[in-house]
Amino acid sequence: MSIIVNLRYTGKSGSARAFAEEMTSSGTVDVIRNENGNLRYEYYLSFDDPETVLLIDEWTDQAAIDRHHASPMMQKITELRDKYDLHMTVERYVSDEGGIPDKDEEFIRK
Repeated sequence: MSIIVNLRYTGKSGSARAFAEEMTSSGTVDVIRNENGNLRYEYYLSFDDPETVLLIDEWTDQAAIDRHHASPMMQKITELRDKYDLHMTVERYVSDEGGIPDKDEEFIRK
């Protein structure tokens, strides 16, 4: 089992994209990806809303998320969110360890 957190950052005049670019160029993303328990930390751009960036953030368990939230990285992230005046929506999911059901395999192109 893992916990997947989808965060949508929304701003104005390209600020969400600038935030994601600074997170990446500053090395902050690499530090987070190397935190104990992080499985995935990836930004995606929306075709439907150019002012929104999606972050898919995956952790081994809640304890790993709690350690991340207590880390110095959260201060850096908070400062950048404030700098770019971003607003967020958050969704949490628990992974399905059973994998993809056989009946769904025919719809997946590998």
